[in-house]
Amino acid sequence: MQLVDIGVNLTHPSLLKNAVAVLERAYAAGVGQMILTGTSLEESETARRLCQELDESRQRLFCTAGVHPHDASQWTAESGAELNGLLKEPEVRAVGECGLDFNRDFSPRSQQERVLEEHLQLAAETGLPVFLHERDADQRMIELLRHFRDRLSAAVIHCFTGEKRALYGYLDMDLHIGITGWICDERRGTHLHPLVRDIPAGRLMLETDAPYLLPRTLRPKPKSGHNEPAFLTEVLREVARHRGETEVELARHTTATARRFFRLDTIETG
Repeated sequence: MQLVDIGVNLTHPSLLKNAVAVLERAYAAGVGQMILTGTSLEESETARRLCQELDESRQRLFCTAGVHPHDASQWTAESGAELNGLLKEPEVRAVGECGLDFNRDFSPRSQQERVLEEHLQLAAETGLPVFLHERDADQRMIELLRHFRDRLSAAVIHCFTGEKRALYGYLDMDLHIGITGWICDERRGTHLHPLVRDIPAGRLMLETDAPYLLPRTLRPKPKSGHNEPAFLTEVLREVARHRGETEVELARHTTATARRFFRLDTIETG
């Protein structure tokens, strides 16, 4: 089985310090391609550089570029131009991580919304898909997306943790859904067990969001307590169980979906 992890925070210090070993373990586990998540302009550039430095083949590592809603208050008049420059780089395959987080509200909601709209405008102009974060804000997210959806090539709700209303709202907008180890958490993720059956093949992708969201069903657990892309196989196992699919079937269609979404077959040079 070949898997694609669509959300790896390799720029996080816990992974970055052992990045080569982390990647080797992922490849050994069958995770053949990874999307490194950009959560700020600085970290987006770092992710892009890691793709160049750690993947001589230019076929295994790709990244996103954007500003997380937690940091929306740091957005300046120059940020849009800087992000637009990053989006022209061949390693960058999606706009984001961007979105709305009304759970923690680390940035004012009005600022989150304005910055999200700027990301969506850039996605419309570049033709790149969007890598979206949403927490406790599905109705407002749908309202904002509605104004851009016809101009967006594609969009994924990364690390979906919402309820049925949110899922159906996103599917009605023809969005993709990313599922993480949240589904492995017996304390807060059991509502996802029946919902993952409702995500059509072709709209579902898998991710670890490493080093966060270590699957609680994983045995043995790593001493570090950190998640990493090698553990995507545990997410695969749990999602397959609740969808009534074999792991091979699930791996086949989620990998195909991720490769189409992020256009992973080739990387432009020059």
